[in-house]
Amino acid sequence: MAYCAQVDILEQISKVELIQLSDDANAGVVDESVVTRGIADADAEIDGYCGNRYSVPFIPVPELVRKLSVDIAVYNLYSRRQGAPEGRKERYDAAVQFLRYVADGKAVLPDDAVPESVFDRVSLSGPARVFSRETLRGF
Repeated sequence: MAYCAQVDILEQISKVELIQLSDDANAGVVDESVVTRGIADADAEIDGYCGNRYSVPFIPVPELVRKLSVDIAVYNLYSRRQGAPEGRKERYDAAVQFLRYVADGKAVLPDDAVPESVFDRVSLSGPARVFSRETLRGF
């Protein structure tokens, strides 16, 4: 499941821009496969940073993760052409910086992202206790 959708991207850039960024065949329409690839690459980048601290993929998708996915996907789409305008590059850089903070434990995602618990992965077992306070009395 993708963290954002084409409609989310269209809230950030115009349809004309999206056509220019995705239409390799000059058909005058948005190439949805190119947009889907840009989103998938963004989501993989997010998972790469968050995977050590959170269970990924995020289900349901936290709103902040959706926003980060949009910013990174738009940057990815611009990067296919001439490079992103300065404002888009700044948004991408801010998203990556935040993801680095998450990876380093300096920032956390909101409560709707479930952290990976160490206790979910560790199991301890062993033989019965040989010595106790009771068995050592008198020594």
